[in-house]
Amino acid sequence: MKHCYCLIIFTFGFFIAASAQKNTIATDEAAVQQVIADLFKGMEKGDSALVHLTFAREVTLATMARNKNGDPILHRESSLDGFLKAVGTPHQETWYEEIWNLKIQLDGDFAQAWCDYAFYIDKSFSHCGVDAFHLHKGKDGWKIFHLADTRRKTGCDIPKKIQTKHQ
Repeated sequence: MKHCYCLIIFTFGFFIAASAQKNTIATDEAAVQQVIADLFKGMEKGDSALVHLTFAREVTLATMARNKNGDPILHRESSLDGFLKAVGTPHQETWYEEIWNLKIQLDGDFAQAWCDYAFYIDKSFSHCGVDAFHLHKGKDGWKIFHLADTRRKTGCDIPKKIQTKHQ
């Protein structure tokens, strides 16, 4: 009988721990998703301070694209300065980065997020591609420490809902 109680207590404790872990994962996924949403909201508003808050102190930015000859190029930066200046410099147009198919993977204090995107300047389509984020969870919450993207003007499978929004 004593073993039966131990088994029941162990099983109950296991389910409580599993439930708590599931809740933590859901909370972390929501927090990572919010950081990404804040980045794009800051870009839309031209708010470089909000954009800056989404990033870690040390970052790497990378873009994979093609040059005028169609050759692949990799452009890397280890500073946010140019990006923050571009976002924060007053401009007439609104920048919209619309995302879909967001997938988030977590392991402790590390997160990886991948999504398709389309970039619009006001109502005009600019380019599309994939965003790949690496984030870490520190004292200040989740921060992006690596952001890589691809950029192209063709071969974009943009959902109708997003296309309609920018017509």
